[in-house]
Amino acid sequence: MGFPEIDRELFFLINHGTSNTIFDNIMPLITSRGYLLLLFYPIYLLISAYRERQTSARDAAIFAALLAISVSVLSFLLTDWIANDIKNLIGRERPCNALDGVRVLVGCTQSKSMPSNHASNAFAAAVPLIYLSRGHISRAWLLYPLLIAMLISFSRVYVGVHYPADIAVGGLLGSLIACVLLLLTAVTRKLYERRPNTAMFIVGLAAISFFRVYYILHGPLDLSPDEAHYWEWSRRLDWSYYSKGPMIAYLIYAGTALFGDTIFGIRIMAVIFSVLSSVYLFKLVNIMYGSHRVIYETGVASYQETREGLVASMLLQITLLFAPFGIIFSIDSPFIFFWVLSLYLFRRAIDTDRENSLQEHYRWLLLGVSIGLGLLTKYTMVFFYIAGFLFLLFSSRRPLLKRSGPYLAVVLSIIVFSPVIIWNIQHDWVTVRHTAGQAHLAKGLSLSVPSFLEFFASQIGVVTPLLFGLMLYSLVAGRTRQNRDNHLFLICFSLSVLLFFLLKSIQGKVQANWAMHGYITGIVAFSHHYFGTGSDERHIKGKVSLWLAVSAIAFTFLMTALSHYPAVVKLSPTLDPSARLRGWRQLETEANKIYNNLIEKGHVFVFSDSYQVASELAFYIKKHPVTYAVNLGRRMNQYDLWPDMNTDARKIRSSGDSAPAQTINGIFVKMGREDMPVELANSFESYERKVLEVYEREYLLREYSIFICYNFKGLQIETPKTY
Repeated sequence: MGFPEIDRELFFLINHGTSNTIFDNIMPLITSRGYLLLLFYPIYLLISAYRERQTSARDAAIFAALLAISVSVLSFLLTDWIANDIKNLIGRERPCNALDGVRVLVGCTQSKSMPSNHASNAFAAAVPLIYLSRGHISRAWLLYPLLIAMLISFSRVYVGVHYPADIAVGGLLGSLIACVLLLLTAVTRKLYERRPNTAMFIVGLAAISFFRVYYILHGPLDLSPDEAHYWEWSRRLDWSYYSKGPMIAYLIYAGTALFGDTIFGIRIMAVIFSVLSSVYLFKLVNIMYGSHRVIYETGVASYQETREGLVASMLLQITLLFAPFGIIFSIDSPFIFFWVLSLYLFRRAIDTDRENSLQEHYRWLLLGVSIGLGLLTKYTMVFFYIAGFLFLLFSSRRPLLKRSGPYLAVVLSIIVFSPVIIWNIQHDWVTVRHTAGQAHLAKGLSLSVPSFLEFFASQIGVVTPLLFGLMLYSLVAGRTRQNRDNHLFLICFSLSVLLFFLLKSIQGKVQANWAMHGYITGIVAFSHHYFGTGSDERHIKGKVSLWLAVSAIAFTFLMTALSHYPAVVKLSPTLDPSARLRGWRQLETEANKIYNNLIEKGHVFVFSDSYQVASELAFYIKKHPVTYAVNLGRRMNQYDLWPDMNTDARKIRSSGDSAPAQTINGIFVKMGREDMPVELANSFESYERKVLEVYEREYLLREYSIFICYNFKGLQIETPKTY
């Protein structure tokens, strides 16, 4: 008898052999509400802790109880995620769906069977409660969480929804994850005793990053149009592209090479670069405000870790302006990193003690590479030259302008950036034309009060009002407690950027995220002013300021948390910025069905009049076909630099294949409820239209007009007249 047979026999032994009237009434309650029995234990832990008579013993018991509860909850959440993914990977059918004669006492879902989430979650929660409450509770009570976990696990077999092997694997998985977290907890506690700010930094960053990975895998957001378009770039690697440098395409190529052409493969880089941004911001603030260098037990020398470094690095993770780019992988994700890295390297370079030393030149060269990579990511990296020059000009580091280091950095950054220049020479400077169009240079000097007010309001919105006000106050009115150069450093790299885009908004529309790099040193100024070592928290004024700062952080965290799950506040799609990232999967279902039908009849051209829709179709149609964005009067985009439908049609028809193999049909998708454009209708012998309505709750999220086109005859291609 093999393992499956033994497992099945054990299942029926429990499901039928132990059946009785009492269990038939109790087990369904335990399987659905058993976690309530487990809640009695942490409540008893806290009550026992408060009953301790000695203050030291009471404090220790309360800490142990809170730690046990925290690790237990974290273990529960992490296990539920991992067990669910493993369950879908294994794909074992539940006994209530796979076997005949099963006594099913609760609903039998279509989800998979191994491992049991109930069992894994119960043991994951129980193990930390037992281990971390040792010495603070009687031994008899230590068995309580284990017994409840076993009872919950047994109930899953009794009610007919899991095999015994599902329970065993789930219990082992939950216990293993709990043990790993307990080990990490012990290591973190030891680290906290020596380096508390670093310990809190690591824990906070790890928690946020794990949540982001979970959110990417299971969250409500589809791939954004910009992400899909950059993924299209990664399928055609080049030295540069129409509107941006090549860095985003190379990074997506790396991510998808490791994890496939999936949303996770694209977005994992956002998580990585967000982590690296906070790491180097933490290091930057420590070298600015750490009072001295220290050598740790590992023998590694570093600057003293500061509270403002911890606050600044965490604010970069939770501020509404920056947090989305830890999940959504646009050019801003790596750009934030290269800006922070360049700030760190610039600070290290100007702090070099020995003139014209090898170390000094090495640091300036590293800075040049970092700035160059930033330029390959986003052209607004050019502001680093301006801010860095202003700082050197007005600070005590002015003599550095007479040395070779800064100029080495500039020259090397241009060399790193040179592929973009060469590519633009080959393509009639289209990027320059596009950037000039985005900057509204053709309008000349003009005054637009609405665009100014819109930009100013957007900055308050994405930073949140209280944090925005306190940040500006810290930059303008705050005073550094270390030296004047520190404050000037923050002002130059913040206000120079913010003021430029504020003035630019008077002339034309400025997007809310264009000035985002100016807020990075603004965050540092805020963190140092309100949380820096030496801040006066004893007086009433200091306490009020501190509470204002804490309130600002709490509010921005709340707003960022709600932005991840906008359905909680039931915003309509018109008020929800994330609505543009939903509703694409519904198009995927319909487009795949049509594509699979047409591909049997010959070649299929998939196209739109929008590069966003064309890119989404390329990603979401399972075979990832080449797609096209036809010009119906729009401005130029990257699709215009790639082969068009006419070019590819000539290749197909000159291939020498039989007539049926040369047949070209098409799928044209247009946003909204629209008719077929005349120029496209004349390009095919016939077509039919479908309208796809995508609803979210009671709201109409989006409409797609899908045209199924037959027998492509050729398209009159227009050259875009605007950039």
